[in-house]
Amino acid sequence: MSYKILVLSLAMVFISSCKEQDQKATENIETEEISEINKKGLNGTWELVGFYNYKDNVVLDSFSNNTISRQIKMYTDSKVMWCKLLKTDSIEFFGYGSYNYNDDGLTEVLEFGSAFMNEIIEEQQEFNFKLELSEDRFEQIEIDEDGNKIYSENYKRVE
Repeated sequence: MSYKILVLSLAMVFISSCKEQDQKATENIETEEISEINKKGLNGTWELVGFYNYKDNVVLDSFSNNTISRQIKMYTDSKVMWCKLLKTDSIEFFGYGSYNYNDDGLTEVLEFGSAFMNEIIEEQQEFNFKLELSEDRFEQIEIDEDGNKIYSENYKRVE
């Protein structure tokens, strides 16, 4: 009788340990997927899809970008470049520089750009935004001197 109890106990321990390993493996896979998303961050190619205007930190109105122009942003580990195609005008419009970001902020420091952008860069090289980032979307939000949201550009990941 004690032999049967011993075998049954060993079988239960074995089954229990298999379930525990399966649960740990599943948790590890989920953690790796989340880490991969976080590691990816802003790296990649993004397309501007729309804008928000804010009042009292609440979206007042929004509009799509597809009828006005087309804008693409590309981020590497340390550099940013964006270009804009205006459907009504063939004038070049782009900027290039470096960037850094954290959980809620994005800073772009432009080095040069199109003729129009170079005029702006002469006055201001550094652009600071509040950042709301998810796996396939991000919003760069302009903040006023009191920390209130004013306006945002909203992007979706292309690659």
